Amino acid sequence: MKLQLALDLVNIPEALEVVAEVQEHIDVVEIGTPIVINEGLHAVKAIKDAFPQLEVLADLKVMDAGGYEVMKASEAGADIITILGATTDETIKGAVAEAKKQGRQILIDMINVSDIAKRAEEVDKLGVDYICVHTGYDLQAVGKSSFEDLRTIKSVVKQAKTAVAGGIKLSTLPEVVQAGPDLVIVGGGITGEADKKATAAEMKKLISQG
Repeated sequence: MKLQLALDLVNIPEALEVVAEVQEHIDVVEIGTPIVINEGLHAVKAIKDAFPQLEVLADLKVMDAGGYEVMKASEAGADIITILGATTDETIKGAVAEAKKQGRQILIDMINVSDIAKRAEEVDKLGVDYICVHTGYDLQAVGKSSFEDLRTIKSVVKQAKTAVAGGIKLSTLPEVVQAGPDLVIVGGGITGEADKKATAAEMKKLISQG
């Protein structure tokens, strides 16, 4: 089980600072969609250059031109690229083919997919590396969580690894660990804490016991 730090509301210098603080307790750094929009793929390259020992995920949320966007993210040093589960099978197939060529991985983000079990089963057959249940900011604000969805995909996914994102904190992490995802994605649950390093260390400890 790996721990991924999601960085969303920072610029490149701030991202470098946060990762430097917690690097020994995380496995993957996510360059979130807001950073990619603000800074471009330069942010991916900056983090990969500074922390080559960590995997870097580019949260591009690709909806079209899968192969091309995976190629560009790979050139910037991304190890994992996100594609939306709501897109077409053709886009996912193109992304997977390019990722295999580049030695990269594809994470399917199931945000806003209505029939999660059905789509997860379909996507699992397309050769993707991770399938991630994700409760976005707007739904978190009204009290939704990804934990039930995680159990759903765990019951149908046979080949891909599973991941969970959305509002995970130290207090809710034991419940997540119990469900057994391969990748736990935490944003504000680390970046919003005064002592980020201690929080990340505690989370990594819980995950290692899972």
